[in-house]
Amino acid sequence: MKHLLSAGDLSRDQTLAILDSATQMHDVQRREVKKLPALRGRTVVNLFFEDSTRTRSSFEIAGKWLSADVINVSAKGSSVSKGESLRDTVLTVASMGVDGLVIRHHASGAPAQVAQWVDAAVVNAGDGTHEHPTQALLDAYTMRQRLGDLDGARVAIVGDLTHSRVVRSNLLLLNTLGAKVTLVAPPTLMPSGIAEWSAAEGFATSYDLDEVIGEVDALMMLRVQRERMSGGYFPTPREYTVGYGLTRDRLRRLGPDAVICHPGPMNRGLEISAEAADEARSAILDQVSAGVAIRMSVLYHLLGGSGDE
Repeated sequence: MKHLLSAGDLSRDQTLAILDSATQMHDVQRREVKKLPALRGRTVVNLFFEDSTRTRSSFEIAGKWLSADVINVSAKGSSVSKGESLRDTVLTVASMGVDGLVIRHHASGAPAQVAQWVDAAVVNAGDGTHEHPTQALLDAYTMRQRLGDLDGARVAIVGDLTHSRVVRSNLLLLNTLGAKVTLVAPPTLMPSGIAEWSAAEGFATSYDLDEVIGEVDALMMLRVQRERMSGGYFPTPREYTVGYGLTRDRLRRLGPDAVICHPGPMNRGLEISAEAADEARSAILDQVSAGVAIRMSVLYHLLGGSGDE
């Protein structure tokens, strides 16, 4: 595996290898000394052209716990703010002899383009409304920890599907693992061409959350991305919550062993109630914790193992 640009690039065996390695990496978080020598001598640069808390921090921690040298570069503090192009920025950084580039960019397809320009390993940390493969991996890891084998597991992904890069990666990865996925959203937030996509990938769609909520093993609530919306996708926040939010009433109808997920950040009171976010079935903080382990595993599989064990 040279790069991780899309969840669809991963075979089932590769996915399971990353998830299994992450289980071992997760144990590092419980140690007093959180260090492994696996990437000693390697240099990883985090290039973030969009704001991020969870993803950027977890990649930084992951690299440092694997003993890599980690450098963070953001658009606001780089020559990009002076008008430098993405290509020139990336080539400048790569020419310093870095081994890995972790890239988040507002343009869909930017990491794939970067992978054609450089010899370093490239990890897609989120590109526009396209994909976020490491988020899908940590979501699958979290669900797997709670539910066991995801083959046949019933997963519903609910909310702002049109603007979410998480949903595409989750669909591809969960399909690889054999899960049965249902996408739930109001008609205005269903992606265009969803019927053809559904037929090709084998997932279901629904406009009625109440119809599916009692039958799922895992429920993933997506953030309403109001910063990406330019029109009236729904009349009022209150109406969205009534139709598609994980309210206190819907929480009671959710199965007792079902897992509640949210990739964050959350709009409490909009797509998810405070009760749902904080109750025992919620795995939201587990997802954050899993993010470090998954990103350690991804960096190890991309950059480790080419020298002595």
